[in-house]
Amino acid sequence: MRDMRLSAESVTKTFGKTNRLAGKSTAVRAVDSASVHVEPGDFVAIVGESGSGKSTLARMLLGLIPADSGVVQLDGVPISAMNRRQRQQYRAAVQCVLQDPSGSLNPRKTVRTSLAEVIRFHGIAQGREAVEQKAIETLSLVGLKPETTYLDRYPHELSGGQRQRVLIARAIVPNPRIIIADEAVSALDVSVKSGILKLMNDLRVRLGIGYILITHDLPVVKKVADYVYVIKSGQVVEEGPTAQIFADPQHEYTKTLLAAAPDLDLVLADRFGE
Repeated sequence: MRDMRLSAESVTKTFGKTNRLAGKSTAVRAVDSASVHVEPGDFVAIVGESGSGKSTLARMLLGLIPADSGVVQLDGVPISAMNRRQRQQYRAAVQCVLQDPSGSLNPRKTVRTSLAEVIRFHGIAQGREAVEQKAIETLSLVGLKPETTYLDRYPHELSGGQRQRVLIARAIVPNPRIIIADEAVSALDVSVKSGILKLMNDLRVRLGIGYILITHDLPVVKKVADYVYVIKSGQVVEEGPTAQIFADPQHEYTKTLLAAAPDLDLVLADRFGE
């Protein structure tokens, strides 16, 4: 399962219900016939305003919620039809990094424990020494050095950027092919955000990881993404290579997003030292 493709094909998700007897409806179509895909080594962005359906689409790609219609599939196999072994492979191959590292890490568990649980769950290593060595190797990959000084720290003893690096370390333990990053850098300040984005790109080059970055931060998208999906009211209204989307947007909504953004070139120079 090395050269796989994660895709959502015409997926729809509706929340709420219709009360036909009362003639009222609370149904909201969060995602409407949306299609996206990513392969190892890609850096794909899904952009849109808050409430546009980005995070709901991400949860369907992660298999956390089912699609009402359409299909989410990995390497051509619908996740709804996967057997137990295929689902285990899927869970290892598709990982996530979320916006709030404080909420994603158990405050009562050290970095050592958080990583060891994932290492043992996926059968990466067995035995105390082997598990610790794998944890140390993973911390090195995400730039937390000297590694042993972080093993016994609790989340509150780490900075925001360090916590996000621990989350990324936890995500790469099972050697994923795809990481879905849902607003993974939006809570970080400028300098820390730049470091995390550089780390993500380094891991893409070194490990061949593909990303779907869910974000509303257009300067970040312009800097790191290869391909962009623009989503509005649950629908993908425009998609294309990043340079094309920013230079010649076709949909009015895309034009509105770009017009509302700050001067992208000036922001990029300020944020990324260009």
